[in-house]
Amino acid sequence: MSVQMITVDGIELCTESFGDRNNPALLLIMGATASMIWWDDIFCQRLADTGRFVIRYDNRDVGQSVNYEPGNPQYSLEDMADDAVRVLDAYGIPRAHIAGMSLGGLLTLFLTIKHPERVLSNTLIMTSSFSDPALPEMEEKVGAFFATAETVDWENEQEVIDFSIRKWKILIGSKHPFDEAKTHQLIAADVKRTKNLAASMFNHGLLAGGESLISRVKEINVPAMVIHGTEDPIIPYAHGVALADEIPGAGLLPLEGVGHELHENDWDTIIEAITCHTSD
Repeated sequence: MSVQMITVDGIELCTESFGDRNNPALLLIMGATASMIWWDDIFCQRLADTGRFVIRYDNRDVGQSVNYEPGNPQYSLEDMADDAVRVLDAYGIPRAHIAGMSLGGLLTLFLTIKHPERVLSNTLIMTSSFSDPALPEMEEKVGAFFATAETVDWENEQEVIDFSIRKWKILIGSKHPFDEAKTHQLIAADVKRTKNLAASMFNHGLLAGGESLISRVKEINVPAMVIHGTEDPIIPYAHGVALADEIPGAGLLPLEGVGHELHENDWDTIIEAITCHTSD
């Protein structure tokens, strides 16, 4: 794997690649408040071993990418979607397969609508277009938990780690036992490499933009696959079903008993699905 800091249009983004540059490119976009390392190293390498050139990157305000004053992000969701094009440009990649998790899935939709010439396929994981107000909202326990974020000292690394552990205990489903030791290790690594913990936690939740694109999801004409946990408490499973119905020809892969997570025990299923979906 190879880390590369890129600067395009004055935006500094931290990226990392796995595999052979001559293989078809697969760009991974992570969700809100989470840096690229939540696409696990081994997960990325296994994808690369299937014959893909895999790229992951830190979104703005997380990890090592550009960050802004907490509470004052100077960019929109559309800007974040355009960052994916900046990454592809920096690597000299004209078109790529795109996989997005949670907010990263919404950014994938925006990217595909705005820049269809750059996208070969979509893999949309635990996400939604949020276009139907009748779809269920996040479970009450999730909203109640995030309301406690203001009580955390975001300059105290241990408090941030403890908060994040509690978060993941809420977001998982019933299928897999919670691996606290591994989760703690990943959170601690994320905290160490994040420039501004308060910006990382709060700024993505303040973002707007892309409203004009939501109504155009039905225009997407690249192969699309939706992967969604049936016990997702933050973006309920009904959103995944609706998204698969909304995009012409999209497939749906339910993960029974899985929450808002990329659990190691599901990697075989997810990697096989992505490999098949991104094959010519």
